[in-house]
Amino acid sequence: MKVSAKAEYACLAVMALARQGPNAPPLRIRDISESHGIPERYLVQILLNLKGAGLVVSTRGASGGYQLARRPEAITVQEVLVAVDGPDDSSRKAAPTVDRRAAQILDRLWDRVREAERSVLERTSVAALASQAMPHEWTI
Repeated sequence: MKVSAKAEYACLAVMALARQGPNAPPLRIRDISESHGIPERYLVQILLNLKGAGLVVSTRGASGGYQLARRPEAITVQEVLVAVDGPDDSSRKAAPTVDRRAAQILDRLWDRVREAERSVLERTSVAALASQAMPHEWTI
């Protein structure tokens, strides 16, 4: 599986928004950019894609910024990837070969691999990722 830099940055951005909590003020682009090393101009375009997909909302003004449009448990990594990179178009054309049976066997294998990837992405929520990134509070 190849993940574009744009998709990686989008995942980092939604994780940052998920860590904010539902009652927190909107998170500014500059704060996300600085904390994750994402070029600010690039982040603006990514957030516009996420907004167009209904995953984030923006607030204008001095105290403005971005927030998740839904609970982080209800947003999957697959949705984030599709919002910034478009639908998965990883279908491939089989190379010409003399042994068509062997090529068909490989094609079925690649299809299963893509389905397994898609399944993991659809089952993984932004909340699950964000919770792994948060520091743990240990009580002893």
